[in-house]
Formats: sequence, C-alpha cells, structure tokens
Amino acid sequence: MQTDDPSTGAGRVPGTPEGRRKLSLVGLGLRLVVASAMIAGLCLYARKPLSVPPVTERIETPFVPSTPAPKAPVAATPARFGLAEPGLDPVLVAAARIDPATGLREDALARGAFEALDAPALRVTLTRGDAAGVAPGLFILLARRAATDGPALAVIRTGPGGRIATKFGAVEILEVTLGGPARRTCTGFVSREKLFRLDGWLCAPLGHPPGARTLACMIDALSLDDPADPDASAAFAAPRTDRGCTVTTVADASDPTGSIGRRRAHTKKWGHNTANRRSSAISAEPQPHSSVVLSKAANC
Repeated sequence: MQTDDPSTGAGRVPGTPEGRRKLSLVGLGLRLVVASAMIAGLCLYARKPLSVPPVTERIETPFVPSTPAPKAPVAATPARFGLAEPGLDPVLVAAARIDPATGLREDALARGAFEALDAPALRVTLTRGDAAGVAPGLFILLARRAATDGPALAVIRTGPGGRIATKFGAVEILEVTLGGPARRTCTGFVSREKLFRLDGWLCAPLGHPPGARTLACMIDALSLDDPADPDASAAFAAPRTDRGCTVTTVADASDPTGSIGRRRAHTKKWGHNTANRRSSAISAEPQPHSSVVLSKAANC
C-alpha cells in the first residue's frame, strides 16, 4: 500500500514549481519594504518646516499724475469795474477771479436778462495780466464765453464783422446769433490794442443787433478804479470819443425803449396843397396877430 508524501499537503499549489513560488514571495516583500520607505519619507518631509524667504519692506514711490488737477480760482483784490450809463436794469458786477493756470485776472459785469427780448442785454469781461492781449479769434472767444459765463448759450450763426473806434483804440466786432433760454441777435466785440482786453456782447431790444455808434458809446462808458493797477485805471479815465452819444446803450430811465432812438421830426416839404391845409389849420386856432400868420402861410 502506497502512502502520500506529507510535504505535498494542502498548501502546495498543484502544477506550480517550488522555485517560482519562493520568488513571488520575495518580490512581494520587497514591494512592501519600498512602499513603507516611501510612506516614511513623505511623513518626514511633511513634518519638516518650510523655509520662508525673508520679506523686505518696499518703499513705493508715490503716484504723481502727469496732468495736475485744476485749481480753484483765487479771489482777487477789490476793484471797481462799472458802467457809467443810466438805465432801468442795475449793473451786476461779479466777483473778480484770478485763473491759477494763466495768472490772468477777470472782472465781469452784466446788465439785463438775456431772455427779456424787450430790453437790452449786456455782458462785458475785463481781462488783465501778462498775456491778456493774446486772445483767440473773436468767434472762438464768444463761443467760450457764451458756454461758460452766465446762462448756457450757443453761437448759432454769425453775420458781418468789422471794427469800430473807441477810446481804447480799434475794437473788433462781429454780429452773432446766440441761442439758449431765448434767441437773440447781438454784436460781439473784443479789444486788442491795450495791455488789458475787453470782450463780450451787447444785444438790442426786439431781436435786432445794436448799431456801431451805440456799441462804441457803451464801451466808452466803461469805468475802472483799481489802485493796484494805475495804468489800466488811467486808460479807463481817458475822455470819451466825441461821437455825440445821445442815445444810451442800455435802458434809460426816461426812455423805456433803451437803445432805440427817438424818431426825428418830419421835415420834408410838401406842395402847395399842404401849405393851404397848414394855413387853414393855423387860421382855425385863435392866435394873436392871425392876419400876419395867414399872410405868411399864403406866401408859402
């Protein structure tokens, strides 16, 4: 009777060589050792503190804009800028200001409301400084003034221009139509022959531009009293040009129509029939020496 070898028990895999089974067990052990070493290394690396580089405090350069912010206008010393013309509307003088960018001083006055079409409207700006005489074209200057000073206006249309003579020298003028709360045809002006500059506009009633003589009389009536600027004060104190300024440029207290002059008396001579009618009208009035008047009227 044949007995089985105890070495060939249940743990032995049939058909597997003994040497290969031992190699597989050795490889598995090596793999476990390598895996354990990697886990241990990762644990040590995680516990090691990271070296943080020292942070140096940086002093940043402050930001300086290339274009400085516009500065507010500086208040100027008091000066009496006015208009020596009677009128119903008062002369409103704005506080003088100095442009910090250019150093130019501006004094402004106004008279009348622009939207009141039945009354004149005036605005004048006096500019003084080193570069006051250097000014842009009259159209550009009027457009800037209309948009920034007083009510927001716009130059809608321009008309003929020219020059007028004043006590400040030749003054450039330009007919302009301004639009805003109302629409009016005015005359803009600018002086360029003095160290200072006068610019603005004058609007006559009823939507018509003022005449050249009316505008020249208004400019000659401007006055200035500034002890800090005796040269400009002397130029304003110069005698007015003899032009017969009988019609005021602003509303006169005795004339509600302002710059519109009174109509001249009718002086045209009529014919013989007109003389007869005149003589009959004279004879109808009870006057002394009526015979003499009738004889003179009959000889006309």
